[in-house]
Amino acid sequence: MNRVYVCSCFGITEKQVREHADTGACTPRQIAGACKAGTDCGSCVRRIQALLGRGACPRREMADQGDPAVLSAEAA
Repeated sequence: MNRVYVCSCFGITEKQVREHADTGACTPRQIAGACKAGTDCGSCVRRIQALLGRGACPRREMADQGDPAVLSAEAA
């Protein structure tokens, strides 16, 4: 199996980052909270940002479109 590691410190793969994004983690900080990626040496944070991008997070897209449910949840 070919795994592409994003975070060598914690052994987090691109697939895992995408899975966390699919469940609502839209920022590197939220990814860090979900799996610790980016919390040790920090060298993977830019890669995580690139993986998240604009299209990787459905909640972000809804917020960008002004969805009131998403915006009120983010404010809370």
